[in-house]
Amino acid sequence: MALKDINLQIRDGEFVGLIGKSGSGKSTLLNMIGGIDRPSSGAVEVGNTSVQDLKENKLAHWRGRTVGFVFQFFQLLPTLTAAENVMLPMDFCKTFPVRDRRQRAVSLLERVGVGQQADKLPATLSGGEQQRVAIARALANEPAVVLADEPTGNLDSVTAQAVFDLFREMATAGTTVVIATHEADITRVIDRTLEISDGALV
Repeated sequence: MALKDINLQIRDGEFVGLIGKSGSGKSTLLNMIGGIDRPSSGAVEVGNTSVQDLKENKLAHWRGRTVGFVFQFFQLLPTLTAAENVMLPMDFCKTFPVRDRRQRAVSLLERVGVGQQADKLPATLSGGEQQRVAIARALANEPAVVLADEPTGNLDSVTAQAVFDLFREMATAGTTVVIATHEADITRVIDRTLEISDGALV
């Protein structure tokens, strides 16, 4: 979905909900902010970085340190334990000393309520537990920005609320959180709702 004339500013520590039908452009906008997609015109500024100007190798490093992604289908590596999945971004960006990475991964898993699952493979976890592991992985490098694409699409309503509350806590602590969702009742936890239709802000 192409985006049209999007002019948008998101403040540090703001929790923004992108709502709109499937195919409206929500995922494309998240991918633009996170440097997965590049704009054919216009600019994407995150902090002091012009994302579209970064070369591919610099872009991967910037993304690894600055942005945490949470995907609808978790995208955990099936042959790695929960803790090893969370350690991956730290290994990639070398953000923490090797000896500290496992302890940090376990403490992040504890923070999202699945510390006891640290040494289990994703296939042995419920959908809600896998999503929490994916959130812990997104937080591994202390990113300034967390982007979540339909993160509760596969979760029951109670687990979905817990996930939203967790994002709320993160935003309150200073992380900028942008979440694409169909959930109507997200308005109780977010700071601002943005509706996208046919690639444009409504």
